[in-house]
Amino acid sequence: MRKAVALIFLFLITIDLAAAESRLPFGTVFKGRDRFDLLVGSARAGNWKSLPIGERTATVGRALVGTRYKSYTLEIDNRIEAPSVNFTGMDCWTLYEISLGFARMLGEPEENWTPERMLHYIELDRYRSGQCTGEYLSRLHYLEDWLADNDRRGLVEDLTRSLGGTSVPHSAREMTVAWRHYRYLAHNRSLLGPLGQMEARVSSRPLYQIPKSRIASIEGKLRDGDIIGIISRDGPHLYSTSHVGLAVRAGDGSLHFMHASSPRNHGRVVIDSTLSSYLYRYGSDSGILVARPLR
Repeated sequence: MRKAVALIFLFLITIDLAAAESRLPFGTVFKGRDRFDLLVGSARAGNWKSLPIGERTATVGRALVGTRYKSYTLEIDNRIEAPSVNFTGMDCWTLYEISLGFARMLGEPEENWTPERMLHYIELDRYRSGQCTGEYLSRLHYLEDWLADNDRRGLVEDLTRSLGGTSVPHSAREMTVAWRHYRYLAHNRSLLGPLGQMEARVSSRPLYQIPKSRIASIEGKLRDGDIIGIISRDGPHLYSTSHVGLAVRAGDGSLHFMHASSPRNHGRVVIDSTLSSYLYRYGSDSGILVARPLR
């Protein structure tokens, strides 16, 4: 009897240790608690929770203007994949993701405005079907894949085709080409095969863009907090998503592009020029896709 109890006890300890090894320390997955607390205080003082989800997202984004740019903010471990937030440094993906996740969190009672709940909304948004399995490929790595998954689940609406989007030849291959820059891939080259298969599936789906020549004519139809994906030429005849930000209205009603701008430009989160003029700044940018937050 004692031996059986001891074996059960040992089994439970083994399970607990395995579970602990599959989790990352809180200080690894959540950075910038002081900044988060300040943002919560601003949300309470400004009654941001009363705003529609899109305006709420844009309001959070505006509060993040000036945050320094930091690349590869999602590459936080060599092997374990986990929802994470970094309020001290953001890239283009994590700017819109944090703005939207924080805005969603504000829809809950104020006692739920916590780092843990923030991480829940990041997981909901960032991972296929809203669930992180601990595996690298459970993350939605390409914006067009993110859009398809989140649209399917009713979290956002893909407005690209309804705003005049047309199909372009599609290529999702950046990660297998530049795999050495990704921490998980550099330490686990066995992921390259499955990653390539995922990229092939993404590339096989149609990619729609609103050509930049039409952006000025549809800016009036875009709203505060719409997610704007930039599509660029990837070679002579292929196209892929290359950048992302948020649509924000200025005081004069003009529509601007808010994004985390790389160090070779601003090096921080900025509200840039109007969306149409931004696209003409870069010759390789060909158009946009548009996702509208629904909840």
